[in-house]
Order: sequence, then C-alpha cells, then structure tokens
Amino acid sequence: MSQRQYNETNSFFTYITAAVLVAVMFVLLPACSSQKKKTAPAIVEGDSLPTMRSTGVETLVSDSGMIRYKVITEEWLIYSKRNPPFWAFEKGVYLEKFDSLFHIDASLKADTAYYYETKKLWELRKNVHIRSQKGEKFDTDQLFWDQENKKIYSDKFIRIEGSDRILTGYGFESNQEMTEYRIFNNTGIFAVENTSTTPKDTLQQDSIH
Repeated sequence: MSQRQYNETNSFFTYITAAVLVAVMFVLLPACSSQKKKTAPAIVEGDSLPTMRSTGVETLVSDSGMIRYKVITEEWLIYSKRNPPFWAFEKGVYLEKFDSLFHIDASLKADTAYYYETKKLWELRKNVHIRSQKGEKFDTDQLFWDQENKKIYSDKFIRIEGSDRILTGYGFESNQEMTEYRIFNNTGIFAVENTSTTPKDTLQQDSIH
C-alpha cells in the first residue's frame, strides 16, 4: 500500500470513528436528559414524605419552657420539609391544655388534626369535641386554634352545651380558655334540665375513634 493510499484509508477510518462518536452522543444525550426528567419527580415526592412517624403516642408538649399540652394519638406524622411544615394526626387525636398551675384549661378530640408549626395554628376536622374548664361542651366539624393570637374559631355549625342551656349556630369565636365566646349566627337556644357541671380538675378523657 502506497503512502497516499494509507493516508486516505486512515482519514476514512478517522472520519467513520468521528461520525460514530457523534451518533453515540446524539443517542446518549436524550437518554441522559430523559433520565433526569424521570428522577426529578422522585426528589419532590421525597419531600412530601413524613420526616418522622410515631405510633401509639402519649406525650407532654412544652411551650416556652413550660408543659402546656398532653397529646394522645394512634399515629403522629411530622412533615418538616413541607412548606409550611406541619404535624398530622390523621387517625384521631386527644389533647389536654394546661394552665400555668398545670390545671386543665380545656380538653379536645377530633378524627383528624393538623398543627402548623410556623403559624402555631391547629386545624381540627370531623367530630370535633371540646370540653372547657367550666365543663361546657363544644361540638363542630371544623375548628381552628390560633395559639399566636390566643383564640379559637370556626365558620361551621356549632353546638354548645352548658349547665342550663344549649346554643346552636354558625360561626364561632372564643378565647383559648373557652370561657368567653360568641356565636355569630344563632339558630337556637334550648333549656337543659338535670345536668351537672364537671369540676375543672376532673375532666374525663374520651377515647379516640
């Protein structure tokens, strides 16, 4: 083989090699791009998973260095990577709120509850039952407890049973101790006979459904 033939053959193979490399790059680049598109949702999905899961929980929760609450729940999920971060109690929750002397200010239970840490806001859903320090009973399907502004409120139907009367209506607002409250749209006032008020330190714990 002459030097010229050798150079032409070598140039041919060099051209073929370069063409193959270019073709491989065109094949691999879309594949890499496709892989990135498939893995991205997994990262987002991971953020939606709970960072902590506890079952069979009975614990005391402190606020500003003082024990403020007792929480009992079948399952406690914490989503610290969500925006905003929150706690979820989707299998029922029972909670007691204590005053500075460790007396029970109020007790409540609900089928579902969420606590938004940054807002210090509780959202209670379905079969929400609250018993105040005075023994009054509050029943509704949705209730918000704003710890930052120290108030409890709802825009749903609510039933309040006291020692001598039952109040019903839509829209409700109260202080955290449930001692001062108002119903925005009253639908009824009914007298109650032969009822007794539960002493403030002997509130009974209801079971979680």
